[in-house]
Amino acid sequence: MNSPLDSRQLRAFCVLARTGSFTQTARELHLTQSAISHSMKTLEGDVGCRLLHKLGKKIVLTQAGEQLLHHAAKILQEMEGARESLGHLGKWGRGRLRLGVSTTACQYILPPVLREFKESFPEHAIAIEPGDTPELVASLSRHRIDLALTLEPEREPQLDFHLLFTDELQFIVGAMHPWAQAGRVERGEIPRQNYILYQKKSLTFHLIGDYFRHENMVLNTIIELGTMEAIKELVKLGLGVSILAPWIARKEIEERSIVALPLGRRKLQRRWGIIHQHGKRLTLAEETFIGLCKTACASLSGNT
Repeated sequence: MNSPLDSRQLRAFCVLARTGSFTQTARELHLTQSAISHSMKTLEGDVGCRLLHKLGKKIVLTQAGEQLLHHAAKILQEMEGARESLGHLGKWGRGRLRLGVSTTACQYILPPVLREFKESFPEHAIAIEPGDTPELVASLSRHRIDLALTLEPEREPQLDFHLLFTDELQFIVGAMHPWAQAGRVERGEIPRQNYILYQKKSLTFHLIGDYFRHENMVLNTIIELGTMEAIKELVKLGLGVSILAPWIARKEIEERSIVALPLGRRKLQRRWGIIHQHGKRLTLAEETFIGLCKTACASLSGNT
């Protein structure tokens, strides 16, 4: 394998190509003329061909020299960009925060948190990767994100979990549904309803399936949707029953266009929080983000 080219030699070469003079190049780089001459001979030895020749009093590039200049300019520009980027990171408040966020949290929790975060870290670059819990766990394992705001994953010892709040899933029905009119759920009617649920690959869908299997029930005719807003609209239109946490439909419940009813005597609860790689040393920005999430979610803890 060939050894990498010396960046100082490349810089001297680029200046010499521009000035055409060893004297002027030495003056600009605060070196002696002999040092520049020796550096160019070494560079030619490294690349294995002549890069310069003398035309009168002026130094001009050979064809190989012109080709090297094209690459050297790009290399030095990239190195300068890298130095500048690292310099920015060394300044207070500069950096990046790569977040994985469940689609529900993205809509209902994240906006006020980010607004507060940007006040403390205005220079931070924020990247957001939406996804459900299994996808975010995979992104953390590949180091594509730093933190994930999502449901607590099952059996993931390689991750640390910071609890934000616990919620309870309930039946969500339109105001004209018989259950809403009666104010209670007819247990025998549960398997006969048409259900509108969040997408099958989500952890919530699996939790619901496990819950009703334990109750010896199979839910009927499932419509699968990817957004909570679409689910709520179909429920309001009377097209089916959904199973959501009431805080997601707080506005509609207050307006009485949707009614929330318990699943049964046994509760189905979920734990929301922040996950990251086990043992990860959190930056000040990451600790601040977690703290802001806890504050934003305080009113949701135990919310039913």
